[in-house]
Amino acid sequence: MVLTGARPEGQRKRPHKSRGRPDPSNLKPGLAARQAASRLLSAVTESRASLDGLLDPAGGNPAFTGLGDQDRLLVRAILLSALRHLQVIDAFVDRLVDNPLPEGAKALRQVLRVGAAQILYLDVPDRAAVDLAVTQADSDPRNRRFAGLVNALLRRMAREKDVLLPEITASTPDFPDWFESRLRSAYADHADAILAILSEPPAIDLTVKSDADGWAARLGGVVLPTGSVRIGRQEGPVSGLEGFEDGAWWVQDAAASIPAQLFSRLEGLDIVDLCAAPGGKTAQLALAGARVTACDQSQTRLERLRGNLARLGFDVTTQLTRAQDLVAPEGFDGVLLDAPCSSTGTVRRHPDIPYTKGAEDIMRLARVQRDLLDHASGLVRPGGELVFSNCSLDPEEGEEMVAGFLTDHPAWSIRPVDAARWPGLETAITAKGEIRTHPAMLGNDDPRLAGLDGFYAVVLVRS
Repeated sequence: MVLTGARPEGQRKRPHKSRGRPDPSNLKPGLAARQAASRLLSAVTESRASLDGLLDPAGGNPAFTGLGDQDRLLVRAILLSALRHLQVIDAFVDRLVDNPLPEGAKALRQVLRVGAAQILYLDVPDRAAVDLAVTQADSDPRNRRFAGLVNALLRRMAREKDVLLPEITASTPDFPDWFESRLRSAYADHADAILAILSEPPAIDLTVKSDADGWAARLGGVVLPTGSVRIGRQEGPVSGLEGFEDGAWWVQDAAASIPAQLFSRLEGLDIVDLCAAPGGKTAQLALAGARVTACDQSQTRLERLRGNLARLGFDVTTQLTRAQDLVAPEGFDGVLLDAPCSSTGTVRRHPDIPYTKGAEDIMRLARVQRDLLDHASGLVRPGGELVFSNCSLDPEEGEEMVAGFLTDHPAWSIRPVDAARWPGLETAITAKGEIRTHPAMLGNDDPRLAGLDGFYAVVLVRS
């Protein structure tokens, strides 16, 4: 066969049951977490399942939800690292075998990916990562005959990573071809910087109700040009930080906080937030004094929004409806449409996106956004404003889609964003007065404090 090797010292082959699901309580400590990570990684890369959905604490995959808290944290860390560096991991594995892995050995590939993610990118002892990967292979009838291969390959990877990892990283594309080619086409001058930072775990940004400087001092963060407080990454849950229980702030990427700030005025006005869940922008509108109606088509997401707003102490009207089905004869003073999109601007937070989306999704979603925008324009009262936004990096879902809307609706035009309101983000304002952020903006010597999500936002008014 290809690269081979013995079992880890002290490990003896044991008989296995070929049927039935193993009792997690009888598994070697840490094995259930690795098995769950492999299963979920397979769901993402082979079935294009959303990682957020798989890891949802309430409705996620049972292989994940059935684990204890510490194992869940480990599974999440493995998956995020594996997906951020999947191209490099696969290239490293392929470098270490004499012949390609069997075409149908998909389960084997996932075991190796999970083991490699720990060895190359996580603070897991190499010996533990190898031992558990071998045990995992040995306990799966599909992979049992490859247990020696898993052992030898991962042990060699651990020995040679300091030499080979920099070389393989430098010569391997960061992401699938479809994603990287579209990004380079749209951001020729910034593509390398964007691709580099997308492999870094993101910081945590907070939108605060008041006193951003004070909260930055309390939480050891910095204030960004958006008014957000950036605190870097945290070891524990953010719910344990000062101010969470009191509803003094909420987690929201700095770029995501921009659209709700683009309205000329909000206090005392009737504003509808279409596609509102999970509610960060809704909370901004309410904080600014608007009378807010928040809509979403998902009951589950709407319940999450209500819970978030209750913690923050905001009272808004909520409505379970598809945005394109909302009927409001009297209209609204302002409409915020943060439209569903490919989410390519959030790859740093959601590294599954390059593997669960494709170019065909961008074209499809651009059509959905255009339909939503057409409907939303009919909800705006005379003299009102329509703010359209999404978290896609692709111009087809942003600048190009809006240009098509304006061509077909000559009574509408762009109200240019005032650069004076956004010191520090001047480069995010386009020649037409739109907002276009990308992950390489807001540079910092510490990559853990740099960057922001890719967002497009524009203010539209009737001429």
